[in-house]
Amino acid sequence: MGCMESFLGRRLSALGWAGLFPVVMCVSFVCWGMRPWTWTVVVAAALLALVAPAVTADLLPVALIGFACYAFALMRREVTLPPGSGTTNGYPFHSFVFGPGRPHAVDLTAGLVMLALGAWLAPRTIGTHSGLARRNSELLNRVRRLTVTRVDALDTATAELRRIERDLHDGAQARLVALGISLRATERLIKTNPDAAIALVAETRENSARALAELRALVRGINPPVLAERGLGDAIRALALDCPVPTLAEVNLPRRLPPPVEAAAYFAVAEVLANAVKHAGARSVHIRATHAARVLRIEITDDGAGGADPSRGTGLRGIERRLGTFDGLLAVSSPSGGPTIIVIEVPCAS
Repeated sequence: MGCMESFLGRRLSALGWAGLFPVVMCVSFVCWGMRPWTWTVVVAAALLALVAPAVTADLLPVALIGFACYAFALMRREVTLPPGSGTTNGYPFHSFVFGPGRPHAVDLTAGLVMLALGAWLAPRTIGTHSGLARRNSELLNRVRRLTVTRVDALDTATAELRRIERDLHDGAQARLVALGISLRATERLIKTNPDAAIALVAETRENSARALAELRALVRGINPPVLAERGLGDAIRALALDCPVPTLAEVNLPRRLPPPVEAAAYFAVAEVLANAVKHAGARSVHIRATHAARVLRIEITDDGAGGADPSRGTGLRGIERRLGTFDGLLAVSSPSGGPTIIVIEVPCAS
């Protein structure tokens, strides 16, 4: 008994539009009366809705349009009715449908309503349960998602170019300009004041070292050398070594991944580690990176205070936008009090 109830519950929850089919088939009572075969039709419609809701949903607009055509035909009922039809058959509703004197506006109104409803339901029911329809819907959703992420990627790239330009202009470029001015002053002081020239040379050397350090930091921000030369696995290990708190990195990436994917994953991990140290106050972090079934998966767990929410900060939103360019996902579980678990998944081939 319990199994039967469970089965019926599952079937009823899966009915959807198919649940309307037996109700629509009750129009048979109005059209042809409560005959044995009309009861059979309604019962069969109910059973079909339970057994095959997808097929029943496809039949729903067809039945409505069929009844609409029948209603239009009734407007010429002197011609369309079979011999012997009339008010003497003794079935309920028969005199209402076939009886004399009923205005044709009733037939017209009923037909138009059923035709409109059937036409409205047709694109929402016919074929929507088929595999092709599901694949088309999935592809449409993916195209919409990629359209949004493409715009985000262009905005992110534009902002990154502006940041690089600003860093070069305000940092390394300014130091190089100062370096040139110092060298010209040194040329003038070499003969007249050698001691001042030597001091200026020492200062110039320090400025050149600072400019070189800024350029190296800028290059690391664009494309870290360890990532370009040794791949994502060693780059994640390097991030773990540089992290201020103890960080365990379990990396199983036997092959190199596409460079854009590696860069996106690297900066995502770097941002998550920075958040764990700066905002969550984590005392330890665990990183697990694998690549299987053409999906890169990186799981980062920390024992910090928790409460991480992509909607409240720009860092995690930036990661989502960067990963969205590759149809990637960012999942965050961070209850108050911790721990925080962040999962990054990017579909890609090695």
